[in-house]
Amino acid sequence: MWPRVGGMRALELGTPNGVRARLNALVLAGRKTATTGLLAEYAEETEGLEYVGERLALLDDDGLAVATVEITGVTVRTFAEVPWEHAAAEGEGDTSLEEWRVGHRSFWEGIGTPVDDDTPLVCLTFRLVPPG
Repeated sequence: MWPRVGGMRALELGTPNGVRARLNALVLAGRKTATTGLLAEYAEETEGLEYVGERLALLDDDGLAVATVEITGVTVRTFAEVPWEHAAAEGEGDTSLEEWRVGHRSFWEGIGTPVDDDTPLVCLTFRLVPPG
C-alpha cells in the first residue's frame, strides 16, 4: 500500500537521492504535468488506479508533502503506445519520443524492472493545486 499524507494517497516521483528532488522541482515550476508508472506496481501494492479529480500529496525524499496535485487524466496503455504528447508533458527535457523511451527503459531496468513494448503502463496527467 502506498503512503497516505493528510488523508490523500501519495505521489512519489522517481527515486530518492536526487531524481525525486529534480522531478518535484519540475512539478513545482509547472513544467511537469504528467508521469508514467508500471501497471504491475498497482497490483503489487494493492492500489487502485488514480481517478480524475483525485488529489495526491507530492512527497519528498523524507516522506513530507511538498505540494498537492490533482489528477486530470488516467490512461492505461502499453509502453509502445505512449504518445509524444504525454512524454513531452513529463517535462524532463526529452526532445523526442525515442529519447523518452530510452530514458524510461533505462530507469526501469535500473530499478530491476525491465520493460518491453507490450508492458502495460499507467499514464497520469495532473495539475499543481495552488496552496491555501
